[in-house]
Amino acid sequence: MLSNTARPVVAATLPVVAQHIGDITQRFYKHMFAEHPELLDGVFNRGNQAHGDQQQALAGSIAAFAGGLVQTPEQSPDHLLNRIAHKHASLGIRPDQYRIVHDNLMWAIVDVLGDAVTPEVAAAWDEVYWLMANALINQERGLYSARGVTPETVWRKWEVEKKIKETADVVTFVLKRVDDRLVTTSLPGQYVTVLMTMPDGVRQPRQYSLTRADDGEHRQFSVKRVHGGGEPDGEMSNFLHDSVEVGDVLTVSLPYGDVVLDDSGRPVVFATAGIGISPMAGMLSHLVQAESRLPITMLHADADEASFALRRQVVSDILELPNAELYVWYDDGAVTNEPVTGVFPGLMDIEQVELPDDAVYYMCGPLAFMQPLRNRLLERGVPPQDIQYEVFGPDLWQADLD
Repeated sequence: MLSNTARPVVAATLPVVAQHIGDITQRFYKHMFAEHPELLDGVFNRGNQAHGDQQQALAGSIAAFAGGLVQTPEQSPDHLLNRIAHKHASLGIRPDQYRIVHDNLMWAIVDVLGDAVTPEVAAAWDEVYWLMANALINQERGLYSARGVTPETVWRKWEVEKKIKETADVVTFVLKRVDDRLVTTSLPGQYVTVLMTMPDGVRQPRQYSLTRADDGEHRQFSVKRVHGGGEPDGEMSNFLHDSVEVGDVLTVSLPYGDVVLDDSGRPVVFATAGIGISPMAGMLSHLVQAESRLPITMLHADADEASFALRRQVVSDILELPNAELYVWYDDGAVTNEPVTGVFPGLMDIEQVELPDDAVYYMCGPLAFMQPLRNRLLERGVPPQDIQYEVFGPDLWQADLD
């Protein structure tokens, strides 16, 4: 909780900080990387920096955390940070790195707001920062401890056993362990960070959802090639597509991620679009492995059947589950020969299917797909806590939802 001294100061200055938080985070990252260029080697993804996603996500998180401290002082807003903590753990973030962030963020606040940052204001926002940082450090310490690792030992070498072409733009990598250590079991829906050395010698991290349940020897994830469409193409995705082959050895983190399958026995509805099928394919695989009899409704939207990544695996798993249904929406409206429950043309419309009562919902896909879908579910009376979502890259949505 904020101190009695800091709370009124933060409350009074929160509007102006929130108004300029975008400029502050941009200045922060630019200054920090100038002072600590080593952070661009293996910690921060420069693609996210170039697109501005990282800056937007940080700005939203800071503003939402500070707002929570002021508006609901009796409640700790730690839940806002759970997703960030999992991402940090998958990157091996260390507690000492929070001092670097602190020094550069406070510099940026002063640089943007100038004389408005009195010693009193600086002290109050310093308190906000350390409340947020220490909450993350504590969560991350717990995540490392639960896996029996340290930030330095979250990484492990894996050999590419198979490289499977799923669609024109999606490949699946099947990795096998190269040492005698047991494979740390992933939870259904989690991801790993893949750390690759780019042609210029700089290591770049990227998270990929696990698309099949662990078998004790292998891990599997799928990668969609990112076409820039006027902006730079996806650096990691294109490198993995074009340069990584069977027999290559990859550096991969332990599995982390806060969006995992609910095991309370309630019906489950998956709603996905495009490569958003990835974490849900992993969940379906876990359900098959567990011989689940849960009612499962899978809703998926794609351009056409040929673009449906992991289609054969998903259809096979749906058929193996005794109480599962699969509905698909294709932009081209073509009728599929796959044994699915229903096929519809155009965009996903949940009014076209009968959804189970008291279900837990999991969404993944572009924000433009998930935002209207979530709104429609809320209009139908689905409680917000029963709608979970996964987003690839920095989460630009979480602060708005909270």
